[in-house]
Amino acid sequence: MKSMSNRLFLRFVLILGTILAVLMIVIGQLFPIYLEQSSSQIQTAINQITDERHITLSKEEKVALNVFHNSASKDILLDAISEKVNITLFVLFFITLVLIAIISRYMIRDFIAPIDNVTETALELAKGNYRARAHESEYDRTMPLSHSINILARNLQDITTVREVEEERLKTLIENMGSSLMMIGREGNISIVNRVFLNHFDIQLENVQGRVFRTVGLPATLEQFIDHVFLTEKPYRQQLKMEIQQELHHHDVYGAPVIGDHGRWLGVVIVMHDITELIRLEQIRKDFVANVSHELRTPVTSIKGFSETLLDGAYKDEPMLLSFLEIMHKESNRLQMLIQDLLELSKIEQHGFTVNLMPMGLQDVLIRAVELTGPRLDEKDMNFQVEMEHDVQVMGDVNRLIQIATNLITNAITYSPEDTTITIRLKENATHGIIEIEDQGIGIEKHEIARVFERFYRVDRARSRNSGGTGLGLAIVKHLVEAHHGRIQVVSEVGVGTKMIVCIPKT
Repeated sequence: MKSMSNRLFLRFVLILGTILAVLMIVIGQLFPIYLEQSSSQIQTAINQITDERHITLSKEEKVALNVFHNSASKDILLDAISEKVNITLFVLFFITLVLIAIISRYMIRDFIAPIDNVTETALELAKGNYRARAHESEYDRTMPLSHSINILARNLQDITTVREVEEERLKTLIENMGSSLMMIGREGNISIVNRVFLNHFDIQLENVQGRVFRTVGLPATLEQFIDHVFLTEKPYRQQLKMEIQQELHHHDVYGAPVIGDHGRWLGVVIVMHDITELIRLEQIRKDFVANVSHELRTPVTSIKGFSETLLDGAYKDEPMLLSFLEIMHKESNRLQMLIQDLLELSKIEQHGFTVNLMPMGLQDVLIRAVELTGPRLDEKDMNFQVEMEHDVQVMGDVNRLIQIATNLITNAITYSPEDTTITIRLKENATHGIIEIEDQGIGIEKHEIARVFERFYRVDRARSRNSGGTGLGLAIVKHLVEAHHGRIQVVSEVGVGTKMIVCIPKT
């Protein structure tokens, strides 16, 4: 802005200076004419003086006097007057030029300053600084312009604030929604993805933003779904099964075209709801109903069959009667155990179930569990190996921890052959007390380890059923461990054995 003011000032001074210079040149050119007039007047004055004083000059003297006047006096007068005139003109030119420069500088600054201020404000607004304001003064002729610029700035600031608030709300909504979201432009480039999407597919934003959706490594089923939405340009919903990070996931996927102003087609938006847990729970529910029906049918069928046989006359044969009654008693005990475990599991799974946590030692828990399972161990000629260097204090419920240890030891005995050893270890780390129960049994396949805590799931169904197991023991154990804010892990190798590791937080 200063450059414009300086250019205007220089141009103005240059024009006025040129005018003054021309004026001085004209005055200089008129100087000889003025000098000739002065010489004529001097000659007339000399003649008048000689006539008044009756001075008689000869013709030769008059000629000599005129020659002297026309030569010497003229040169002297010309030199003197020229010097004075030149000095006077130069001084006047300099003073006039300085005065003009000062006055023009003030006038230009007074006229250009408001324009400069408005221009600077407009440039700041163009850069996005909507807080910039132009100076307003009622004495400035440009006040209407400054006022209009300020109104524009305030309106732009208000619009920007509203837009930023809306963008922040939209970003917060997109980032905190529980479903994966992806928006794809009309050219197939991914423009928006949320954090849930990135975490779910384990990819980075820079590897997705702006890239074609086919090049980011999405599952083939999802790519086919997106293609369908692009081709039909209509909303579409479908449940997809996708393998992500070597795990099978189920998603309820919804896709719809994005329509802008004037019906312009902008692309598609894809929303994915992860329903893997719902599918798993639904499958568990179905398996639970089927397993309960199967588990109940076996003892009920046995009891009903033997009772009908006895009613048909077999009760008269005393040995057969005793045999049937013994079988019926065994099956009724099995039925009772199943019902008790179901009631126990239902109680533990109820919302709000808690355990009575208090400081206690794990050593007494393991000793009590060994005493309770000792008779079962002796039936199979098995041995205990206990490794406990010292007691470990944890926050736990004594009865529930005994129940956990007893169930785990019973499982180890059930799935181990005769003449083997059950090893019980008591350890600790910085935050947890650790119980390890290791057997030398049949072991568990790797793909089955994740399912051993499901209700009624059995690694060896025939053996567990024949041994009187209900298939609910490990499910109860897992819920009780989680109620203690602990965790349980399984380490197993087929044909070698299984190790159950229970971690309970310390006091």
